[in-house]
Amino acid sequence: VGLTHQLRALDSDAGVHGIGLARPALLDCWRRPLPGVLPADLSEQVSRALREDIGSGDVTAQLIAQQRQARASVICRESAVICGTAWFDESFRQLDERVRVRWLVKDGATVAADTVLCELEGPARALLTGERTALNFLQLLSATATITAQHVRAVAGTACRILDTRKTIPGLRTAQKYAVHCGGGQNH
Repeated sequence: VGLTHQLRALDSDAGVHGIGLARPALLDCWRRPLPGVLPADLSEQVSRALREDIGSGDVTAQLIAQQRQARASVICRESAVICGTAWFDESFRQLDERVRVRWLVKDGATVAADTVLCELEGPARALLTGERTALNFLQLLSATATITAQHVRAVAGTACRILDTRKTIPGLRTAQKYAVHCGGGQNH
């Protein structure tokens, strides 16, 4: 029995991908994450990234007075499909829960160039320490969502659909699958 009950046959004559060649069956169990569901390993992904980026400490941030508060805005310089807000928030939450992030857009939103995405306020040291990790997640996942959306638009009106693969950045598979979903693609 095993996984055979999860396999479903595909019509080899269907116009999938624009050709009628046979394709392997798909496992229904790989259709994750569900809409709006964040990956369970999100916190660990952020923790690993912060450990790698900060190491034994952020020397530059130590130059700023500990009590100093700061504000910042994140501006998207190109049109994009936004993804990664939860990873961004988690980056600052793990560093200092006093950092406040106010999002003006949500994951899956398409924005024009020069759109303010969010505003931050809190301890300057935490903002400086977390900005690179937070922005790396936001940029990578938004890029994945944006490219996915471009491909989804390219096949609109056809029988084709855009699916992700297992070929993701090590340690970020669930994050990138979430980004594909935000871009309108489907998880395989």
